[in-house]
Amino acid sequence: MNKLILVQANASQPSDWALFFGHFHPLIVHLPIGFLLIAGLLELDRLIRRNSVSTHTITLILFWSAVSATLACVFGYLLSLGGGYDAATLTSHQWQGIGVAVFAWIAWAVKWENLGRIIPFAQLMYLPALGVALLFLLSAGHQGGNLTHGSDYLTQYAPEPIRTLAGLPPKQNEIKIEPISDVNQALVYQQIVNPILQTRCVQCHNADKAKAGLRLDNPAMIKKGYEDGPVFVAGNSKVSELTKVCLLPETDDNHMPPKGKPQLTDSQIALLTWWIDQGASFDKKVADLAVNDAIRPVLAELAKGSSEKGASEKQVALAGPSPESPVLTMTVPAADPKVVDELKKTGLLVLPLSKEHNQLEVSAVNARSFSDAQAALLPALREQIVWLKVSDTEVTDAALTHIAQLKNLQKLHLEQTKVTDAGLKQLAGLTHLEYLNLYGTAVTDAGLNELTKLKHLKTVYLWQTKVTPQRLASLKKTMPNLEVIGGSDDQSIAKATATNQEEPKKN
Repeated sequence: MNKLILVQANASQPSDWALFFGHFHPLIVHLPIGFLLIAGLLELDRLIRRNSVSTHTITLILFWSAVSATLACVFGYLLSLGGGYDAATLTSHQWQGIGVAVFAWIAWAVKWENLGRIIPFAQLMYLPALGVALLFLLSAGHQGGNLTHGSDYLTQYAPEPIRTLAGLPPKQNEIKIEPISDVNQALVYQQIVNPILQTRCVQCHNADKAKAGLRLDNPAMIKKGYEDGPVFVAGNSKVSELTKVCLLPETDDNHMPPKGKPQLTDSQIALLTWWIDQGASFDKKVADLAVNDAIRPVLAELAKGSSEKGASEKQVALAGPSPESPVLTMTVPAADPKVVDELKKTGLLVLPLSKEHNQLEVSAVNARSFSDAQAALLPALREQIVWLKVSDTEVTDAALTHIAQLKNLQKLHLEQTKVTDAGLKQLAGLTHLEYLNLYGTAVTDAGLNELTKLKHLKTVYLWQTKVTPQRLASLKKTMPNLEVIGGSDDQSIAKATATNQEEPKKN
């Protein structure tokens, strides 16, 4: 079995200067290609049509082809120091590139009039040297393409007649993006995650080009990770490199995919995050995993895309948001793309909750540094934001001033933030709010008084807050249809309820 050996960076990390100039290789390398091809075509035209071309013109073209080929070799070497290339292919490409430079210099030298005066038979070497330089050029260009795009880049989509004529094997192991007719029964890795990796990541992380020692073309290589360790931590997307690099600013050198390449959409990032948080299984179906509120509309969009091709609307509805709430059926104006981009720059995910109604879900699941100042951007989408998740961020009561302006807000996650009773007073105007998560906050009994003003509130999370069993029991009595999760154990609440019922008898 052939063992794939990857060229890693030197023991000492190459300097920024080396990598800076190395990245000019793709630019410089096109110069010798053009010069040598022009020289070859002019000589071919001279031989076939007997057209005379100035010797000085040919010599000048050959000189610059040799100079640019030499520079391309130097910059190519500097680029290779970054590592992540197949060793055999890289070595072959390097020597062929050197061959281009060497024979370009020889062709120029023997064509040079001064050398012809010194060595009478030098001209006999000219056409062979030029021919060899062109052959090396074609071969080196092919190998360079293999390093950049993979060994099957030219032949990947070759039709069968051409494959037969070229002696290529039949297409095998082609990745097929299968339509999802029933999203609940879809294989999460095979039908959802793998298509994302194939279209956005595998071009640079495959068997021939494994940047940073990482391959994402099959489960075994994904599990293996990259040169610095695992690429994901099952159950924890926050510390998984696979998602962290996608959420860096696009101008960051470590952002993936690199700037200029097709980027992952917010929905694709949300799907990768959800897959990792659910254990990064390679064989489970959607129905086997917990589908939370954040990912449900994203899965619904996958199913809707298939429904246009024949999937039943019933199957689509299973993954979509519940239509029970009137606010979910409201149609609002489309969001301003510039405002959406501004929100994304803060690290927020902006996902379509309903494309038909232009409603949005905004999540800070991967933006833990989201702050009160950044929350000032939210009211620009006061009509479109229906679900908001800013849990485990830096927001305080000051952010609720801005959140209170989201007039169509139905779900609000504030868990593990610094909000207090004072902040809850500002939420009284959210007439559509049905879900509120206050887990791990400093909310007390006083804050519950504010909840009674939210007439449509159906669910509230109060686990690990400072709410007492007595006040919680009173809230349940005041709002019997409100589902209160956490806050106190059932036994304490029952005892507090009994105490409240006995108090009038004692008076």
